[in-house]
Amino acid sequence: MNKKTQRFSEIERLNKEVARLKEQLDLLALKDPLTGLYNHRYLEDAIEVEFARARRHGQTLSIIMIDIDYFKSINDVYGHPFGDMILKQFSDQIKRMVRRYDITVRYGGEEFVIMCPGADCAGTKSLAKRILDAINLYNFGNNETAVKLKLSLAVACYPDGKLTKGMDLIETADKILSRIKERGGNMVYAEEDLDKRRKESLKKKDEGPEVKALKGRIDKLTKRANESLLEAIFAFAKTIELKDHYTGSHVERSVHYAEEIAREMRLPKDEVENIKVASILHDLGKIGISEKILHKRAKLTQEEFDTIKRHPQIAIDIIRPIHALHDIMPLILHHHEKWNGEGYPHGLKAHEIPIGARIIAVADVYQALITDRPYRKKFPKEEAINIIKKESGSHFDPKIVAAFLKIIGRQK
Repeated sequence: MNKKTQRFSEIERLNKEVARLKEQLDLLALKDPLTGLYNHRYLEDAIEVEFARARRHGQTLSIIMIDIDYFKSINDVYGHPFGDMILKQFSDQIKRMVRRYDITVRYGGEEFVIMCPGADCAGTKSLAKRILDAINLYNFGNNETAVKLKLSLAVACYPDGKLTKGMDLIETADKILSRIKERGGNMVYAEEDLDKRRKESLKKKDEGPEVKALKGRIDKLTKRANESLLEAIFAFAKTIELKDHYTGSHVERSVHYAEEIAREMRLPKDEVENIKVASILHDLGKIGISEKILHKRAKLTQEEFDTIKRHPQIAIDIIRPIHALHDIMPLILHHHEKWNGEGYPHGLKAHEIPIGARIIAVADVYQALITDRPYRKKFPKEEAINIIKKESGSHFDPKIVAAFLKIIGRQK
């Protein structure tokens, strides 16, 4: 083989390698790097191809759009790395449950789409229900933290007279998903279910006074059941007093200051209520801390202090399954964070810390300072106030300290 032939042969080899690498890069551009699933960009092209094929051959095409309910709370409470791990585990579970020729896509964030060529609506809805049941039972996480997931699943199907292109399926599923969210999530819905709901709404107009009275009574009973659940949680929080008398009495006084600060800062009524509830439960996690550590009179060792630092996370693990307490979890988890970023558990700083947690921090520390502890006597109120002032801008949000000082000033 002469040099010219060798050169052409080498060029041909390099061209093939370049083509192979380009093919790999093109494929990577269509894959989500975290989960390994296809991405939004891939879906936009693939669904039009599948839709055209279904219409041309008179076949069916169905999709399932999945949204993980309350996923933001997982990121808020446990951090984004943990949330990413959950998304990957979730994706792996979904891949095991779909058919070999179904296409699974990470549509964005905590939303996923399963494209099911040749599947009718009944079969796809059945698959969606199996996914919901299986995921509800599965424990996601690691050896330290396990969480349960709730899902909203919307099923959209072709043929449907209103659909003219593939992305119409996505838009239909998205509308159905919104209705599921309005109803509280963790369910499977298809277009036929929405039609049933519309018919039920029309029937309500013809309901007599007896039916309306009965429904009103059911609503009251449901509200009472929710209130009873919260009361049970608060009663559980009170059991900490049996284990740590300081914590039990301290909480009641902290709640007062936290609520007053929130009102002074003119926060919305629902936010004030969340801060009040979070204040009641903020030390709930101490139920999982040894009494030996809680009652220790000497200075804690580093290992003991690391154990104490786990109590916000323990509280979250206790209340996370209760959706009614969903909004207060970040307040409880982060009430030991500091304005300068030197607190725990995640070292958040300034406005990264939820305002409710910043408020609870001031109320919590002030009440701790003016109370006898196993390892020290209480501080006089004036000295405690000066400590709060000194820590403004380092431990505490200056604006919250200013609001607190106004409240204290009115009490003198």
